[in-house]
Amino acid sequence: MAYYWCGRVHEFSGSLFKAINFYRLSIKHFDETRRLLQSQDTWKISFRETNQFAYTALWTALLKNGEVDEALFAAEQGRAQALTDILKVKFGVDEDVSSAVATKETVSSVMKYLPSQTVFTALEGNTISFWLLRTGSRMNFRQKEIENESADSLMETTLKQIGAGTVVRCENRTLNKLRKDFSCSWEAVAETFQSLSLSNNNSLQPLYDVLISPIADLLQCDDLIFVADGPFCLAPFSALSDSVRIRTVPSLTALKLITSAPDDFYSKSEVLLVGDPWLKEVTDENGEPIFEQLLCAIQEVEMIGGLLQTVPLIGRNATKAEVLKRMKSVALVHIAAHGDSKFGEIALAPNPERTSQIPETEDFMLTMSDVHAVGLRARLVVLSSCHSGRGEVNSEGVVGIARAFLCAGARSVLVSLWAIDDEATLLFMKTFYRHLANRKSASLALHYGMKSLRETKEYSAIKYWAPFVLIGDDVTFEFGQQEFEKNETGSES
Repeated sequence: MAYYWCGRVHEFSGSLFKAINFYRLSIKHFDETRRLLQSQDTWKISFRETNQFAYTALWTALLKNGEVDEALFAAEQGRAQALTDILKVKFGVDEDVSSAVATKETVSSVMKYLPSQTVFTALEGNTISFWLLRTGSRMNFRQKEIENESADSLMETTLKQIGAGTVVRCENRTLNKLRKDFSCSWEAVAETFQSLSLSNNNSLQPLYDVLISPIADLLQCDDLIFVADGPFCLAPFSALSDSVRIRTVPSLTALKLITSAPDDFYSKSEVLLVGDPWLKEVTDENGEPIFEQLLCAIQEVEMIGGLLQTVPLIGRNATKAEVLKRMKSVALVHIAAHGDSKFGEIALAPNPERTSQIPETEDFMLTMSDVHAVGLRARLVVLSSCHSGRGEVNSEGVVGIARAFLCAGARSVLVSLWAIDDEATLLFMKTFYRHLANRKSASLALHYGMKSLRETKEYSAIKYWAPFVLIGDDVTFEFGQQEFEKNETGSES
């Protein structure tokens, strides 16, 4: 803290060079202290968030001093640190080098071996800084000022206007009843905005103008990786462009670690489909079941199972023990069940072998620590539960159920930012998996899945097709030699 305040004094007096040196000393000691927390993920996240001011002061001071590249290194050094620590342990990466040196090497290597063009963003006040990285090209830097409102209010207004979170015909796949929390920040605005024209695709224009338009002239291919910051971590990136497929990553270092994993780390076959685990035994103080069964979830996984020629785990068979047993060796995991984005937990059927007749939480609740402990080799995890892409937004990105699976070893995760109509979800998943089975990449399958909803009369409104987001690498599968007729998969154009 002393180093930080020395930096502030020098910055206010106009001595940026001295200020930057003090900020770097401050961060050096913060990083050394954080490493003492070892495997305490929650503590690391809290510690980093508490001391965010030092990292922000460094990269903003570097920009003031005209050191654009160094500013990127500093902003990246403070991004998703706890996730990076976990992934380094999982992939056996040496941590002897200092954080600053490692960050520069990471960014340099990312620019050499980028799987796609990548945009790193950093938000300070109402100013967004963009660094565009592309293989074999120099780094491009842009800035954009958000006019007339804050980033938070821009996100809130946009999501309200497209009807995100308004009442739809869908099963409640949250854990609200277990948490005794019946509030929903999105549903609170449902009545107010029901009268809006939700099919107006221009509703996403304000987000496009702020996040994509400033760098649109620099984009040279149809695939883009976005490292978001602040409230924009919850933006529906996949829906912001018709011509560019956008996926997100928490940080450049996380991207490098995931894409540089050994070829044999990820499984190449086998699928785990989980739908509507049996939860009638989980009761309240009056002996009444807490959860409703999810009939649409059964229909969803049975449809996918038919496409991929896999028998799903449903009902009483979808126990916590069985899911954990199978999860560690499969290439694809799809879970349609009650989930909690805040705590990163999923409710499964209680284990039959337990000490109490009435299931305890540990008998049926799949936690982040459970997933992390068992380890994953999955190329893709699809979380088909309410708000699976949401969570607490901080320097880690979004801390929730999706991050839990990335920490556990998943190469990519497909989530939804808000709940949508059950029939719309079924149509999306049907198109998504047909294209995935035809060896299309996950980002391309996502594009076609969203397109299938947009082209219908019932689900053309933005709120139906926009919430799906792909986090991590773009993966493909080889599900045997089965090919599907084009008239079944939908338009290929």
